[in-house]
Amino acid sequence: MHIEPTGKILGATIGGIDLAQAPSDQEFRRILRALGDYGVLCFPKQRLDTAEFARFGAMFGDLEINVANLFHEPDFPQVMVLSNMTKDGKPVGLGDAGQGWHTDMSYSRDVALANVLYAIKVPTRDGRPLGDTQFRNMHAAYEDLPEDIKVRLKGRTATHDFAKFWDMMRTRPGSIRGPLTPEQRAKKPPVQQPIFRTHPITGRSILYCNPGYAMRIDGLPEAESNELLEFLFAHQAKEKYFYAHSWAEGDVLMWDNIGTVHNAVPDYRADEPRYIRRVQVMASKDYARLVA
Repeated sequence: MHIEPTGKILGATIGGIDLAQAPSDQEFRRILRALGDYGVLCFPKQRLDTAEFARFGAMFGDLEINVANLFHEPDFPQVMVLSNMTKDGKPVGLGDAGQGWHTDMSYSRDVALANVLYAIKVPTRDGRPLGDTQFRNMHAAYEDLPEDIKVRLKGRTATHDFAKFWDMMRTRPGSIRGPLTPEQRAKKPPVQQPIFRTHPITGRSILYCNPGYAMRIDGLPEAESNELLEFLFAHQAKEKYFYAHSWAEGDVLMWDNIGTVHNAVPDYRADEPRYIRRVQVMASKDYARLVA
């Protein structure tokens, strides 16, 4: 197994490994360290069945079952399907997943360590892949914050709400998302998250406050909260923190869901098929011990 950094603010390619075979303990630890170091990892040219894909993700922590649970692979509720394709006139996957800057599971008391996506079909146009996934480095965003902002927000929390992102997506043209049911809403009530948190792999501080789910800074007047959130969202949007992954079929892409925010680019049409499997790894292990 070999790791080739992109040389950019995020990203590395990991080659010389077949994820259909369970990685060794040594390989697992190297991958985990690389996730902390580079934030976004691409394993190209993989061939995995659903069970093999789920097994790889589960090496890193418990796999979440999405609260909406609209689309998943048969017999694998933890393996979500992201797709714009249809069968018998019905969608086979969630077609608008991730379209807006966010951090998955920041709306949950138990946060996610990572997302793992496996590209079965990638839309293309004129030989160019579409549907990039974009990222921002939240380790670097924290480090560059003005000291007065760090002092002002140290120890503070922000309220994150699953419904914020869901309801925003429902307003988009062509959305098939219905309103959350009372049962779905009860499963994911608003939660408070630290604005600055210690990363479980690197041990460094990161900015954990994303525009997709963060609603308000707790304990501050509304105007002050809005002003600070606007500053934090603009700060993390600076070009120097940006990285984009251009997909190829067979890519397994794993990213740090604590040290990055991400956005899926919907630049493909309905006749340009996309089919991606996804698992979400919860931060359910002692990662500092595993990388020691």
